[in-house]
Amino acid sequence: MKKFILFCLLSFFSFNSSIAQSNWGGGVDDEQLHFGFKFQYISSEYKIQKVENWKGPFIDPFNGLPMINGQLRSLSSPVTPGFGLGFVSDYRLSNNANVRFTPGMVFADVTVNYEFEDPNLSVQRTIQGTLIDLPLGIKLKSDRRKNFRAYVLGGAKYSIDIVSKKKTDDIALSPEAKYLKSLKNTVWYEAGVGFDLYFEFFKLSPEIKFSQTRKSVLKDSDRLENPFTAPINKLFYRNIQFSLFFE
Repeated sequence: MKKFILFCLLSFFSFNSSIAQSNWGGGVDDEQLHFGFKFQYISSEYKIQKVENWKGPFIDPFNGLPMINGQLRSLSSPVTPGFGLGFVSDYRLSNNANVRFTPGMVFADVTVNYEFEDPNLSVQRTIQGTLIDLPLGIKLKSDRRKNFRAYVLGGAKYSIDIVSKKKTDDIALSPEAKYLKSLKNTVWYEAGVGFDLYFEFFKLSPEIKFSQTRKSVLKDSDRLENPFTAPINKLFYRNIQFSLFFE
């Protein structure tokens, strides 16, 4: 993270001292359609909305006994790092607006900590996911100043989780061994800011973007039979992405 921020600052100051040349950036801003690629650092977490009696204990609907003999003290989702890479398809609408389709592959874990009154019962559940991201957005740009311009963007994306432990069939497992499950296909909304830096033959765009699922991703089919989903009413997946676009 520190190296990424330092790189962006050094790039910005180097461009302030450079002599403007209108054809820098390989002329991508003058093309109706151009392509590129991206690298991402991703910071992910769950936004948890709890049920009213989230501390439990939660009763097994089949035998009437507590699934875990203890009450929760806290339920939280710490931030976990991940990374992604992908491609850029950019269609020029005007001098100050573009439509961008930036599909990619994201490798990101999400963790939930269950802390019980009895510390021996405390446990952490991690969902190891590999996502195919399909974002579509509008990029609104300022006028170019020498070899720099700022922009904002907003849009939506559709994600497909292709590899995840959460989809494991855990019907035969004990309550303590069950997984935390969420939906495979999700729709997100996104918003971000960034700036374009024009080198002689390409354009570099550092960008910060916030994303969150539009609806809860909690899989409700067996929620009350799982001690790790029973305390949760809604579960939203969200992340902050630090991206470098090369175009």
